Amino acid sequence: MADYHGRFAWYELMTTDVAAAKAFYATVVGWDVRDASTADLAYTLFTSGKAAICGLMELPKEATKRGATPRWMGYVGVDDVDVTTGRLKRLGGTVYVPPTNTNIGRISVVADPQTATLALANGLKLGQDQTSELDQPGRVGWHELLAADPNKASAFYADLFGWQKAGAEIGAMDTYQLFSAGGQTIGGMFAKREREPYPFWLYYFNVDDIDAAAQRVKAGGGRIFEGPLEVLDGVWVARCIDPQGAMFALQGKRRRHGVRKNEGLEVGWSTSWGEVSSKGKLVAKPGGKSRTPDSER
Repeated sequence: MADYHGRFAWYELMTTDVAAAKAFYATVVGWDVRDASTADLAYTLFTSGKAAICGLMELPKEATKRGATPRWMGYVGVDDVDVTTGRLKRLGGTVYVPPTNTNIGRISVVADPQTATLALANGLKLGQDQTSELDQPGRVGWHELLAADPNKASAFYADLFGWQKAGAEIGAMDTYQLFSAGGQTIGGMFAKREREPYPFWLYYFNVDDIDAAAQRVKAGGGRIFEGPLEVLDGVWVARCIDPQGAMFALQGKRRRHGVRKNEGLEVGWSTSWGEVSSKGKLVAKPGGKSRTPDSER
């Protein structure tokens, strides 16, 4: 993992209905599924071609009792999980799951000082460096942080992973700060809106046709809570919630026209790790503008 320090290397969905999630994402994104269970843990892989893209597992019953709901989490590859976890604590972050050996490698589950959750990983047996093919269908093409204070968040991740600022888009209300890892622009950060009660990471899955994929989300029992919205160079995005309540996003070209704009929805969710939990709701209003520029991806 030394060559992958600071890059997103794996993604994982923890959900309350594994069978339903398999069918939903296979249809919406076009992923195949493969069993990767061990004697101690039931685990499913979502794959695109021969590449393993992300994992799927059941949300532990104990976490559900504490109020946790389904969620996606990204894993950032680091040279040494123990060292980086210690550095994160010194920088003001929180450790929810200390460095632990798991079925996919040595990991820790953490949060930045503004409470956005992610995981650290080393020695991954799956995924490895996925950022070399960000634009391919079925891949995770963008990583977005909705932060309480984007400037402080940018400084924190620069200290932790060595991420660099990669230009910025100035909007009418605020700035969308792009960031890069290893010289490649992989995501953006911006100030969360008032209707978003706490900071979080959002992951964008590439699809060939944004409208067709959005229709598959709704046909499969999911919801579009924002979009499709147009970003630069003819790319459109939609922010979604799956039937079990996990938030995710889609990005792709628009292949057809005359599609009615999505109406606003109100989405509730909560997350919990260890003794830490939070709950809230996201209210998406019609006619909103995306803060996700595509010019430097």
